[in-house]
Order: sequence, then structure tokens, then C-alpha cells
Amino acid sequence: MSKTATIRARIEPDLKNNAEHLFHKLGISATQAITMFYRQATLRKGLPFDVVIPNETTRKTFESADSGRDLIVCKDADDMFKKLGI
Repeated sequence: MSKTATIRARIEPDLKNNAEHLFHKLGISATQAITMFYRQATLRKGLPFDVVIPNETTRKTFESADSGRDLIVCKDADDMFKKLGI
């Protein structure tokens, strides 16, 4: 099927740049990523991911991680399991 429809959307420049950088690492274009999103939404008859409002604990955890607080840095998987006591 030929690509003849156009999508126009306004998004934050940083969000666009970050996403396109990720797509580049994955070896796909923004057009391919959007096409995959549309195909998955069509196949699932809804969004291809859960849309939820984080609870208070999750929100605080996101804020801490984003600000670099309360992080435990591990050298590798073995170090992580050791710190977890596994």
C-alpha cells in the first residue's frame, strides 16, 4: 500500500529530538515509528500501552530518580543482585 496520507503534529522540540535520537539508535525513522504505533493501535483496538496515572509512591520515585536522589548504582548484574541480597 502506498503512503499517501500526511500527519501533522506539534510537539516539544526536546521530546522530538530525544525520540528521534532513540529511533536512530534502533535503526528506524520517525515515519517507521509512527507507522508501528498506528499498526499496533489498530491491531489492539486501542493504545499499544497502558495509560495510567501513577500513584503517590510511583510519582515520588519518578521525581527522585529524575533528580538523581536515592539512586543505587551497580557495576554490573552481579553487583545488583548482591546489593539486593539475592
